[in-house]
Parts: sequence; C-alpha cells; structure tokens
Amino acid sequence: MDESRVNTLSATDDLDRRLILLLQANARDSTATLARKLGVARTTVVARLARLEASGRIVGYTARLGGDEAGRSVQAFVGITVSPKAGREVVKRLSELPELRQLASVSGEFDYMALLRADTTARLDALLDEIGDIDGVLRTNSSVVLALRVDRQT
Repeated sequence: MDESRVNTLSATDDLDRRLILLLQANARDSTATLARKLGVARTTVVARLARLEASGRIVGYTARLGGDEAGRSVQAFVGITVSPKAGREVVKRLSELPELRQLASVSGEFDYMALLRADTTARLDALLDEIGDIDGVLRTNSSVVLALRVDRQT
C-alpha cells in the first residue's frame, strides 16, 4: 500500500470532519440522511463511522438536555489547586462525583479545571465543600455559569 493511502486511512480528512459536525448537531440522523447531506454513498458513511469509532475519534453517542431541563440546573467552573503528588488521588475522588461533567488538567494558576452541574445552588455549595475537603486539595475558585452563549459540546 502506498504512503498516501496509509496517511488517508489514518488521518481525519474533510469528509470525516463534516461527518463529525453533522453528528454533533444530531447524532440520531440515519446513515442515509448523513450520506445525502454529505453527498456520498450510505456505505461510505457506514465505513467512515466504523473507522472513526475503531480509531477512538468517536467514543459514544449521547442525549443532550433541552433548554428547559438544562435550565433547571446550576453549572460552575471550578479551578482546583492540589498539593504535589496528590493529583492522582484527587482525580480519583473527583471522578466519583456524579455531578462532575468534565475535568481537565490545565496550565496556569490551577492544576485542574472542573465543570460541575448540580440540581440546586445548595447542592453546588455542598459539592464545593466536598471538593475542598478532599485530602490534597489546597484551594478552589468557583465561577457559576450565568448563561451559556455558545455550546458545541455533544
């Protein structure tokens, strides 16, 4: 197999990117609908999806809450600073919180940035106390989300 064919198989191309964008907009679209929107054969979409899933580019499909349901919750970004060598245990403990939506290690002022979603401000307050009580957490800084202006997450 020539090198250009190998690179095409392993790299994400424009068709893959457009397919991913369509799935992010509506993961319930049928392969026939996706193929029509992309201007390719349905079998091409099926093969691309299989390859994207096998490579780990697509790791799952999910339901997104509508405005009413999402509007009933409170979200906050939480910067977390941990003591040296405590990161692994802190991440483990944070991962046990069902309200944790995302956790990223970051550069800058904090070691980690967490996105939390709680049903009420009282539950958010309790979560912040729980996080602060984890051994190895030195400090936290929270910013409550007032309005979501752009949301491209699936």
